Amino acid sequence: MIILAIDTSNRPLSVAVLQDTQLLATVTFNYRQKDHSTTLLPLIADLLKQVDLQPSQIDRIVVAQGPGSYTGLRIGVTAAKTLAFVLKKELVGVSSLAVLAAPVQPENDETVIVPMFDARRECVFAGIYQQKNEGLVSLLADQHLALTKLIAVLKKYSKIILVGQDAILFNQQIQENVHAEVVLANKVFDYPQAYQLGLLGRITNPVGIHDFVPHYLRLTQAEKYWLDHHQEKLNEPLVEKF
Repeated sequence: MIILAIDTSNRPLSVAVLQDTQLLATVTFNYRQKDHSTTLLPLIADLLKQVDLQPSQIDRIVVAQGPGSYTGLRIGVTAAKTLAFVLKKELVGVSSLAVLAAPVQPENDETVIVPMFDARRECVFAGIYQQKNEGLVSLLADQHLALTKLIAVLKKYSKIILVGQDAILFNQQIQENVHAEVVLANKVFDYPQAYQLGLLGRITNPVGIHDFVPHYLRLTQAEKYWLDHHQEKLNEPLVEKF
C-alpha cells in the first residue's frame, strides 16, 4: 500500500510517502514564513517525483484531522479531500495529538503520554494515551480544556510524559500541582512527523470523503460571535466546514 501522509494542523508542515510501513520520503518544515497553502501541493509533487511515483499510484491519503490551527487544518483537510476525490483514493483522518504520542515509548507500562498544544487563555488541546501491546490506546479523548481541568485529571496517574513543543509552557505548573513523576519527552518528539501519521493511518479505517471534517474541538470565531449576540440556541453548526 502506497500512503501519502499530510500534517498541516499546526505551524510545522510535514509530508511523507510510505510503502506499507517503510518510509520512502519525508519533509518537515517548522519555519514561520512558510505558507502551508502555497507550499503543500508543490511539496507533495516533489516528494512523489523523488521516489518515482505518480499520483495515481497512491492507495491511501492520510491527514492530521485536528485539533490544531483553524487555518492549518482547513488547508490540510481540503488538500487531502480534493486529492482523494480526484484520484479516487481512500481517505483517512488521524488525531494530530495521537501523531505526537505515537513515537514515545515509555520504559514503564504504567506511564501515560500527554500530547498537548497551546490553545491560549490558559487552555490546551490535550489527550491522554498509553502504549499497549496492541499499540497506542486513548485513555482520554482529545479535548479543548482549561489547564486546571487537565491537571485535575492527571492527578490519578503516577508517571506522566508530556510531549509537544508547547508542553514546556505548562510543565512547571503541572509539576507543581500533580503529585506524580512528570517528565518532558525528548525534544526529538516535539514536532509531528508525517511518517508516524502514515503508520497510524495505515491501520485506521477510511472515511467518506464528502462527510469528512476537521476536529476543531472548539467553536469558530463566527460561532462565538453568534452566541454572544443571540439568545437562540444553536441546534446545528453555524458554519459548514466543508
